[in-house]
Parts: sequence; structure tokens; C-alpha cells
Amino acid sequence: MPSGLKQRLGALLLRAWQDRGPVALLLLPITLLYFSLLILRRSLYRTGLLQAQRVDCAVLVVGNAIAGGAGKTPTTISIVQHLQARGLAVGVVSRGYGRSQRTVCTVTPSSQAAAVGDEPLLMARATGAPVFVATQRHAAAAALLAAHPRTQVIVCDDGLQHYPLYRDLEVCVFDNRGKGNGWLLPSGPLREPWPRRALACIGQTDARLLVLHTGSRPAFAGFSAQRWLDDQALGSDGRTIALDALPSTQPLLALAGIAMPEPFFESLRAMGLELNKTLALPDHFDFAQLDTAQLQGYRVLCTEKDAVKLWNFWPQALAVPLRQTLEPAFLQTLDRQLDSVLAAKLSSKHGHQTA
Repeated sequence: MPSGLKQRLGALLLRAWQDRGPVALLLLPITLLYFSLLILRRSLYRTGLLQAQRVDCAVLVVGNAIAGGAGKTPTTISIVQHLQARGLAVGVVSRGYGRSQRTVCTVTPSSQAAAVGDEPLLMARATGAPVFVATQRHAAAAALLAAHPRTQVIVCDDGLQHYPLYRDLEVCVFDNRGKGNGWLLPSGPLREPWPRRALACIGQTDARLLVLHTGSRPAFAGFSAQRWLDDQALGSDGRTIALDALPSTQPLLALAGIAMPEPFFESLRAMGLELNKTLALPDHFDFAQLDTAQLQGYRVLCTEKDAVKLWNFWPQALAVPLRQTLEPAFLQTLDRQLDSVLAAKLSSKHGHQTA
């Protein structure tokens, strides 16, 4: 599908998901089919016909109940950095959406985003933690533990609905959209019914699900995160430049190939920057397809997620990092629950063995 058409359809759905209007109603038959498949899949796990696989460490899954970017990757980074600060040995696994390789592979700061995925590369550079990607998260976790056997905690980026990997803790991230119109895909934004129904056979329990709101308007109970753009931009050569020191004589172009690009543009404007042009691209955009002629004459600002790919084609672009702090009560609850999991694994005679 051409990227332009895909972008227009995505914008149409985002509008439709705000209420239960004609477009949402028109898609209800597909939603009923999607719901039936969800029920069937859960039943296969509940009856034991399909089983979640365990690994020999604690597993914390960070994900969304809604489609699109709600802030799960920045949240994964924040959690990993917090656990590292506690002195825990932490690794990260991910599917590596959009990558060209299908094999299990490790992600290093020097990896190419096309090979490993833009989000895993960003996480590897931001945390320095071991990062492995695979279509099946359990395969990535097994490979990570084989290479780093002292790992105590694996954080799985975007795996809330990936049942094959047994989990000990879950973090579900919401943004200002909340649960939208409350309907399942494609009539609404929900990947699963909310409030969700725990599935104990894969490690889901209501007691060990933490809800985190990254937006400013929480729609229901949960913890909160504060997010803002840094006032220092990063160059491809590692240098930093203050955004308020950018020459006023050069027009600014802001681009974002993320699920929700408008908040990025709005945040830049809120910082006092005059954007002469904005370029909203599809999530995980392949910058090899970008006509760089449209960047000529502009000072280009982008997200860190875009920069790991864009710098290969337009190294003069500046990345504006997203900063995030997690509510202290969230971190205290996370630590308490994780400590309980780690203590149970330590005292267990058998531990977690691969199923």
C-alpha cells in the first residue's frame, strides 16, 4: 500500500476511534470476527492446547491495550534505566518491527535499524542493556540468557498480547486517548477488551498489572508519567545544540515517522519554535524512500526514533530527545512486586525452566 494512502487511512481511523460514529459502526462486522478470534486464542491457552513458555529469570512486559503509540518504548527505556540504577542485570527483548532480518539477533549501538528495527536500536543506545530481537519473544529471551546468563530481569517491549512468553509483571501504557470509544479493532482502538480479563496460565494477574498514563488527561485509575522534549538537540556526530540557539535565519522543518506525530510538532511549537514546515510520516517509516529534496534549505528536527534511520540519509538532521519521569508511587509498586518475584524465584528449588 502506498505510504500516502496508508497515512490517510490511519488518520481516518484515528478520527473514527474517538466516538461510535458511522465509520466505527460500518467496521463492526470485522470487529466481531476479531473478537471471536481473540476468544478462541485465549481458550486455547486456558485449556492448555497452547502453552506459554517460561525463561529462567523475571519477565516484565510493557505494552499497549490500544493501537498506535502510547509511549511504551520510552516507558521501557525508563524502566530499564531504573532497574539498572538499582544494580539489577537487565536485558530487553522485542519483535523488532520492520526489520529486514527474520533470524534471532542481538542489537548493538552500531547496528543498522533496517536490520534490527528502529525501536530496539533506540533502546540499545539509550540503556546499554543487552537487546535481542526475534519474531517470537521467547526465542529472543532464550538467546539473551544464553549470551548473558546472569540476567535477572528481562523487559519485553510491546508484548502484552504476545501470549507465548510467560510473564511475571505487566505494564500497560495509555496516552490521552484513553480507551477511545471503547470498541475493539478496527471499530475502535482497543487490541483487547478493557478492563482486561487476566489469563493466569500465561502469567497475567490483576494484582500484577500496572496501568501507566503518559498523557495529561488520565481517563481512569492508574499511575502517571511526565513527558517533555529536551531543550538540547542531538547531532549525528554526538554534539548537542540548544534549541533556542538555532539560527533564526534558517527555516525549520520538523518530521516524525511515529504513530502520533502531531504531539511532537505541538511540543516543539510550545517551546517557542516556529516550524515553517512539518512532515508527518507513517510509523516505522523507511527513510530510504524519502525524497530528501524536500529537506533542502531547512534545518531538520526529528525524533530520536527517526534519527537512528534518517541520519544514514540526512546526517545534518537534529534529533530532539523525549524525556520521561515515572511517578515515584509507580516505581515503588514496581520494585515491591518485582522484589517479590525475584525472591520467589530464588527460593524455588526448580526456578523457571524453559517449557
